[in-house]
Amino acid sequence: MRPALTGLATPRPTRRPGGRLNLPATLRANLAHTRRTGDGRVLVVPERPVFSTRVRNEADWRLVFVVDVSGSMEASVVWSALTAAVLGGVPTLSTHFLAFSTQVIDLTDRVADPLSLLLDVRVGGGTHIAAGLAHARSLVTVPSRTLVVVVSDFEEGYPLGGLLGEVRSLVSSGVHLLGCAALDDTGAPRYSVPVARQLVAAGMPVAALSPLALARWVGDRLRGETR
Repeated sequence: MRPALTGLATPRPTRRPGGRLNLPATLRANLAHTRRTGDGRVLVVPERPVFSTRVRNEADWRLVFVVDVSGSMEASVVWSALTAAVLGGVPTLSTHFLAFSTQVIDLTDRVADPLSLLLDVRVGGGTHIAAGLAHARSLVTVPSRTLVVVVSDFEEGYPLGGLLGEVRSLVSSGVHLLGCAALDDTGAPRYSVPVARQLVAAGMPVAALSPLALARWVGDRLRGETR
């Protein structure tokens, strides 16, 4: 997954001393400042050195995983926890993990340790996707820089009107929203196609994505790409 996320935390050039000298940038900036030595060599005089500054520690983007942990979701929960742990290591990304069945539990403090996250997840119960999305909506501060990823088989156990309303609210606010179909032990998708069609019509794309494909989607959004 890491190649899909490269370039999201690269050092930035700066004139302010403090980081490592950016040699290629320094050479380009000082090509006009040269002198010839007595033996005929041409030297570049670095009158304007360029340094590489560290990327800010605070996260620029927020990713909220909304993961269905109802009785039929055990295999997908494993995929989701491992994927969240990898994405949680991206410096420019603040990753949250919400587990839901008929209730919502915020396990964000476990994201750095996927084993601890999996041990704290209790798989079982019904499915209330709307409740998970409502909790995710409460975490949104800058919609245009927020990604909400729903992992579910979309077998909603409550009236669909509530779920579709939450989707429309998030989409209209500018949040980047994606529905990921549940995957079984072999990685094959298993989800309610009729409900998925209604979610797509409400504005949330639904796809069966591997963790690698999901990482590419996240990387594209953080780079400003929309393909």
